[in-house]
Amino acid sequence: MDASVSQPAQAPSRGSERRTLRGLVRGDIACVFQRDPAARTRWEVITTYPGVHAILLYRLGNSLWRRGWRYLPRVLSYIARIWTSIDIHPGATIGRRFFIDHGAGVVIGETAEVGDDVTLYHGVTLGGVSWNKGKRHPTLGDEVVVGAGAKILGPIEIGRGARVGANSVVIAPVPENKTVVGIPGKVVRSRQVDDGHPVEGIDLNHHLIPDPVAEAISCLLDRIRQLEEQVGVHGCLPGGESADDECRECDAVQVCEPVEVELKNLEEVGH
Repeated sequence: MDASVSQPAQAPSRGSERRTLRGLVRGDIACVFQRDPAARTRWEVITTYPGVHAILLYRLGNSLWRRGWRYLPRVLSYIARIWTSIDIHPGATIGRRFFIDHGAGVVIGETAEVGDDVTLYHGVTLGGVSWNKGKRHPTLGDEVVVGAGAKILGPIEIGRGARVGANSVVIAPVPENKTVVGIPGKVVRSRQVDDGHPVEGIDLNHHLIPDPVAEAISCLLDRIRQLEEQVGVHGCLPGGESADDECRECDAVQVCEPVEVELKNLEEVGH
């Protein structure tokens, strides 16, 4: 038999392994009720949540991987991928109370490290950027939330409590309690409440993130209008009487104006 599929001489006792697995599995199931309001009963979670199924198979495969097995854990990972559309390498390191919401399309590489109380949404990739052996996948701190479709690439570190916006591509480290959005990902602000203190616990409002590109464009537009007022020009159209005259003729109003201004202008044109 291939040595890669045989048990090494030194292995943890069965009792301690069972206790460890039991505690991890219980935590993975219990955390679903904290992060998914649609969850009703433990039986429903155990039998119908693909994220839970993928994590359970990962836990089993990872326990074998740490004992020195190689082929069987990869088979379990393959079964989980077919069953749930979630691909977790059995060599990855994943902490307690790990939750994958919906799950389809999630990929976690071999050298990825995930802390406690981490939440991933569907389509997330924790991928590598090198074909060399060694550390090539990201490290996520505790209480990190990664939005749908986000890609975190390379051996970078995402700090504790950070949030990654949906469809972002992160290729650089992210400090603790920061929000990162865009392609490539840019840090935009700290996770803080009104009193200025960092948010404690898991924050699932990852959709409430700023748009740095839109904010930059808005600043440029404000500056242009200030310059127009200084030189006595009103808008970009000849004979304009106000700075908003061009918006009645320009198709880009949806891009450069707030929603309320856009609706007001459309109503005026309709009359």
